[in-house]
Amino acid sequence: MIGPHPLGHWTGAGSKPALQHLAANRRYMVVSEFVDFDGYVHRQGEAWTFLGASFLPYDDGQSLFVSLDGKSEWHIRLQWRPDAQGHILDHFERYVQLEEVR
Repeated sequence: MIGPHPLGHWTGAGSKPALQHLAANRRYMVVSEFVDFDGYVHRQGEAWTFLGASFLPYDDGQSLFVSLDGKSEWHIRLQWRPDAQGHILDHFERYVQLEEVR
């Protein structure tokens, strides 16, 4: 996970407002631990607001842009290949779910 940067740093560059079951400006929680492309462990209970996503076909790079605090954004890099995070992205709804309001 890379960041923080000011809001709009990545999302201002034409990112898409949805990815699979994720919709922009909705809050999500990690329900099953996973490791991203950079080796950062996203632990169960981690929560963030999804801001957008982009895909780089050349490297099968799937980027997620999220905010942990509503003031800054972070970049979560994943690689959609079987030997990387492909199995996570193929079943991303098992790893990240809409946060329930309590």
